[in-house]
Amino acid sequence: MSLLRFKMFEKALDHKPVEVKAPAQNPSDYFGVMVFGRTQMRKYLNKQIYESLLDTIENNTPLSADIADAVAAGMRQWALENGADHYCHWFQPLTGGTAEKHDSFSEPDGTGGMLEEFSGKVLVQQEPDASSFPSGGIRNTFEARGYSAWDPTSPAFIVDTTLCIPTVFISYTGEALDYKTPLLRSITAVSNAATEVCRYFDRSVERVKVFLGWEQEYFLVDDALWSARPDLVQTGRTLMGHESAKNQQLDDHYFGAIPQRVLAFMRDLEYECLKLGIPLKTRHNEVAPNQFELAPIYEEANLANDHNQLLMTVMGKVATRHHFRVLLHEKPFKGINGSGKHNNWSLGTDTGVNLLKPGRTAFENLQFMTFLVNVIYAVHRHNGLLKASVMSASNEHRLGAGEAPPTIISTFLGTQISEVLDKIESANGNEDIRFDSKNVFRMGGLTQIPSLLLDNTDRNRTSPFAFTGNRFEFRAVGSSDNCADAMIVLNTAVAEALIDFRKRVDARIANGEKKDKAIFEILRELIRECKAIRFDGNGYSDEWRKEAERRGLDCETSAPLVLDRYLDKESVELFSKLNVYTAKELEARTEIKWEQYVKKIQIEARVLGELAMNHIVPIASRYEDILLDKVWKMSQLGMQSKSDTELIKLIQRRTALIQKLVNDMIEARKVANVIENTRTKAIAYHDTVAIYFDKIRTEIDKLEEVVDDQIWTLPKYREILFVK
Repeated sequence: MSLLRFKMFEKALDHKPVEVKAPAQNPSDYFGVMVFGRTQMRKYLNKQIYESLLDTIENNTPLSADIADAVAAGMRQWALENGADHYCHWFQPLTGGTAEKHDSFSEPDGTGGMLEEFSGKVLVQQEPDASSFPSGGIRNTFEARGYSAWDPTSPAFIVDTTLCIPTVFISYTGEALDYKTPLLRSITAVSNAATEVCRYFDRSVERVKVFLGWEQEYFLVDDALWSARPDLVQTGRTLMGHESAKNQQLDDHYFGAIPQRVLAFMRDLEYECLKLGIPLKTRHNEVAPNQFELAPIYEEANLANDHNQLLMTVMGKVATRHHFRVLLHEKPFKGINGSGKHNNWSLGTDTGVNLLKPGRTAFENLQFMTFLVNVIYAVHRHNGLLKASVMSASNEHRLGAGEAPPTIISTFLGTQISEVLDKIESANGNEDIRFDSKNVFRMGGLTQIPSLLLDNTDRNRTSPFAFTGNRFEFRAVGSSDNCADAMIVLNTAVAEALIDFRKRVDARIANGEKKDKAIFEILRELIRECKAIRFDGNGYSDEWRKEAERRGLDCETSAPLVLDRYLDKESVELFSKLNVYTAKELEARTEIKWEQYVKKIQIEARVLGELAMNHIVPIASRYEDILLDKVWKMSQLGMQSKSDTELIKLIQRRTALIQKLVNDMIEARKVANVIENTRTKAIAYHDTVAIYFDKIRTEIDKLEEVVDDQIWTLPKYREILFVK
């Protein structure tokens, strides 16, 4: 082991778990204490102001300036009492992360002193400089201003000593420059459409809510070893590295005992998150070494998305305290599982009904099937667009890699639901929709083991979009993604399907058909029309790809080409008619996605080339010199060393090939860089630059197997992935 690696590894082994003192209270006692939620609102706002703000939150009623001033005063008092000295508008620009500009509460009082100010005007709107955020050409340099506006539906919170106010972010000319704005628009669209359909079944429904529960996968690596890997530091993934002899093949990490250091990190993270109102519920080891998962209780989609964005920031801060680095890249290590962020999505009424849960009566199940079938229909109609919503340079490595959903979007429903759909499709008339009573699996002879209820939806881990009993689970979302991208497309597509469904049913009712009969007949039509999207088999198989192509599903795998789906005529019409994106906003966002793809591949190419030429080739040459010296000395003694000679030739061939491949990659990058059109440039980077990555890596990884471990400078997989 090289001296550098030894020092890094020694430092990593020296880390002891950071002592996390358990709080004296129960989690319920400190949950949300750093959030200006309803409990705090009741305390710091008078009854009239509180009720007005609540009306805005629940019913989207406008908030007057006087009310805003009163809310700001109460919020300021609460923040100051909890140690805050600054405030910021917290938003989600199109960089993929979050943004914040901190301003002090303190203002000059005009007499040489200071006082704490925070007005309703400042709460409601700010004007951060937007010139350096991605805009996709949506703004001119002289119109660089952007406006952030308060989102009252997502409560303010305190991080460290800063009051953070969740906001939307729009351009000087009114276009959305963030993820929250279109997400809120899509939630409104699907809520309105679903409410109208719900009234076929219950006239008292006033609002339909969109719920999201995300499952965040991530890797933890030791800070010292991370620092010694320039590829991890700069790209979030290892661009080289031979697989460890032992990785995940024994399945011994999955759900195993959580290492002590990791558990200390998890406890600390949970404490910080619970104070911020993030309702974390589950933690466990994932399949790959040093891979873990956490998940919260589901929430309304806007708040859930804000919480996931906040979580990713908090994770990094807490990990540093524990001498870890969090890796959120979808595929940081070759040869082991990558990380996703399963999005569990459902719809529920303000009367407390989960619209994706089977009922007890035929009438309840007709409502359930109405929403189930419309979701499936929406996914079928826009399967390519849904794939585009999760496609990126990093997630491209994970999708279809054998441990994640394939790049072909399909739905999995389970045996019983599929049989019911087939029965409806072939029925001659309106028949009761019923499900078998819950199947009970009894443990024969083991009376001490309770009976188990079988889940009729089963599990199919190869399905990108699976029905799991009372919700759909979109598994293709990447671990570093902003959930909003996928949720915007899904919400909007489902809204469109429900609007079309209502029109078709109303047309039959207008012609004298009974409501239930009309609903049933339209469901039959939709089931036939979207049958191609239903698939319960192995999504990884070559046979499925051929079958998917025959069914007319989108089978494209190139990220730049998949992103074209955003600009299809059908997509532009979809988003425009439901007021989610204008054509201009869509063009800008797609331009940004292509640009981000180019930049990420460009960075990886530069890092890989630099490491190959400045680290790997010199190291291999140094070892080659050692072998040459040995061979010469043996020859002086009249001895032959055929194996060493062959090894020298092998090293020489591989280093020469690495140098050639790197030079070829650089030339391909030069050609791509002069292309002005962003889409064409992204395609060129995909087709002519990224193709060198695996070729160069293969040669480097082969050298790692034979070069003396004592002079190899980069930490190896066996060291990075198994530090306790």
